[in-house]
Amino acid sequence: MPYLFTSESVSEGHPDKVADQISDALLDHFLAFDPESKVACETLVTTGQVVLAGEVKSDTYLDVQNIAREVINKIGYTKGEYQFSGDSCGVISLIHEQSQDINQGVDRGAKEEQGAGDQGMMFGYATSETENYMPLALDISHKILHTLAELRREGKEISYLRPDAKAQVTLEYSDANEPIRIDTIVVSTQHDAFDADDEKMLAKIKSDIISILIPRVKAQLPAETQKLFDDQIKYHINPTGKFVIGGPHGDTGLTGRKIIVDTYGGKGAHGGGAFSGKDPSKVDRSAAYAARHAAKNLVAAGVATEILVQVSYAIGVVEPTSIFVDTYGTSKVNLSDGEIAKKVAELFDMRPFAIEERLKLRNPIYLETAAYGHMGKQPTTVTKVFESPYNGRIEKDVELFTWEKLDKVVAIKSAFGL
Repeated sequence: MPYLFTSESVSEGHPDKVADQISDALLDHFLAFDPESKVACETLVTTGQVVLAGEVKSDTYLDVQNIAREVINKIGYTKGEYQFSGDSCGVISLIHEQSQDINQGVDRGAKEEQGAGDQGMMFGYATSETENYMPLALDISHKILHTLAELRREGKEISYLRPDAKAQVTLEYSDANEPIRIDTIVVSTQHDAFDADDEKMLAKIKSDIISILIPRVKAQLPAETQKLFDDQIKYHINPTGKFVIGGPHGDTGLTGRKIIVDTYGGKGAHGGGAFSGKDPSKVDRSAAYAARHAAKNLVAAGVATEILVQVSYAIGVVEPTSIFVDTYGTSKVNLSDGEIAKKVAELFDMRPFAIEERLKLRNPIYLETAAYGHMGKQPTTVTKVFESPYNGRIEKDVELFTWEKLDKVVAIKSAFGL
């Protein structure tokens, strides 16, 4: 019997994502000026206020208040009527030094003997239902909000948009677990106050979303996915009514509260650890990236059409405590999932320092991950510039989203006889 599955995304202006982006901007600056920095930085945003807290071990010093303001302004919170602006908000820093009790288990004489920064389990997932090996409902949700932000910045076709927004996509699947059609699309977007009454305002927003935004999103998708859009889609556009009060003024934001948006939209599994603000010695982040790298390359190599990879650690211990694989019955090789897991352990070195080295995680590459998902984006090399009144100016070429590279496919095919 056909079934429904739903994923959501949130915009870069959502309060939790504002917090994530500030935390990752701070992390990038620490790593730019001191690649060995140990950082666990949390951010809280609310009406007119930003609170920075966390633990840092670094040889550099930053103007954290200015970095936070730059992120807020870049997102688009630049007007007084938003009750939250990069130029006028208060920024309180409560960042302090990392506990030596934690650090002693991580830092070792030889870098390759670096222990895990925490205990826990991390998951990576991949599916062949999209070109980027991501769940389709989440992929469409991300594209809706990324495109909405583009329209906001253009300010032409839709001129009244404000930064805060959420989207949700429900797909109908066949018994064969293949997407048949899009059943429901939900979009809630913050907007300027309208002169018109609420009914006319809502009608205008709904019309613009369906006639301007959705065609733009559809055009970005492959032909097979475009066929899933039909005239029977149920649209819920700003279903609660007007949405003028939003952002950190309407809802307090915290780092790490959108972990399902950040990963696989409810598909696969999640170990519970957030990413943003954490340097790669924290396996919550680095091992989740490594598990995604493994899962994506396994699916791309043809081992299965859907794969979940779990890796777990004990704090201060070098080797992972376990590696688990679930192919959901889609395996294309004559091996059990346990046997596949053993080969994964041979193909992918999951020691914390090995992950850092393989995926080049000691670079300032994290701000770009903090909105519209950490997984599924295109690997690319960019030049980033960091300026500090204390450290001068650094210009650095960095490789973004290294965990999305399909650089292990040949080795996997050889190992599995594909």
